[in-house]
Amino acid sequence: MTTSATPAGDASTPTALLTGGAPATPSAPTGGASAPPAASTPSAAALSAPSARTRGASAPSVRRRSAPLAAAVVAGVLLLAAGCGGRATTHHKPGTSHEQSTASHGTVLADRDESGHRLRELPADEAPSVRAEARPDSEGGWNVHLTVERFRFTPESTGGGALTGRGHARLLVDGREAARAYGPWFHLPPGARSLTVRLHADDHTVWAVAGKPVQTTLALTPAPSSSASLTPTASPTPTPPHASPTAPDPAPTGRTLDIRVSGSTVTPAPSRVEVKKGERLTLRVTSDRADTVHVHGYDREATVAPGAPAVLALTADRTGLFEVETHGSGLVLTQLVVR
Repeated sequence: MTTSATPAGDASTPTALLTGGAPATPSAPTGGASAPPAASTPSAAALSAPSARTRGASAPSVRRRSAPLAAAVVAGVLLLAAGCGGRATTHHKPGTSHEQSTASHGTVLADRDESGHRLRELPADEAPSVRAEARPDSEGGWNVHLTVERFRFTPESTGGGALTGRGHARLLVDGREAARAYGPWFHLPPGARSLTVRLHADDHTVWAVAGKPVQTTLALTPAPSSSASLTPTASPTPTPPHASPTAPDPAPTGRTLDIRVSGSTVTPAPSRVEVKKGERLTLRVTSDRADTVHVHGYDREATVAPGAPAVLALTADRTGLFEVETHGSGLVLTQLVVR
């Protein structure tokens, strides 16, 4: 009978080459032949998959490349946060907001004022307004008071952006720009004959409506000694009813000062009136509303009403500066300088 034997080399083939699993334990050699070690032939899994050492070595390299990128992103977020709403940066004026620094409300026109400032147009219902009142100062010049609406003075943000209802005023004396005003009160030196007050935005453009600057102009009455409000009269002062008809008048000649009040406007504009000591003076005041006229220092008063003027006659027997004003409206009507 013939028998066939399996070659020794076939029995030594590792199972891992067929399954991709762990190498099987080789069988015992047949016929005394020695088989090659199983570990000398690499498995398919070993050829296709990276080793644990290879996988572990790549992670630090990825982390090293991503670290600078993450730092740059964090730095950008911090800069954005500091620029608006955080600590002031170089593009903000200290103490102002981002809007105050960069805003541009209204429409900038091509037109300019006498000093070269561009006009900034606003709708009439959003635009500010200004009125001015000048009172003679006891040491010379004028004290000027501004009344503004839909506007406030913001000296702390001058040079910043243009925000509606904010800014400063420019003063034009006799048609020439002379100064700025950052509040409602200021003083003009003697010699000025006209004053124009113009409202500007923080960026120095001129607030405008319908192509015209928002401003007001008033005439300043010159020296009071030549005031047209001081009118000579030849009529003697009426004799009091209780006095004798033949009694001589204490001041056969005198002067009459006529003053008209309409709302908050005094005509002629308040000024100083030079009066000689001992001179007789009559004040005649008409008004469109009921009020009380008072001469300070002489403590003389008279009531005034529409159609019923107040008449105050006095002898200037005290020297000094004395104001004549209305109590109800608080208007200065004139100043008497008795020498």
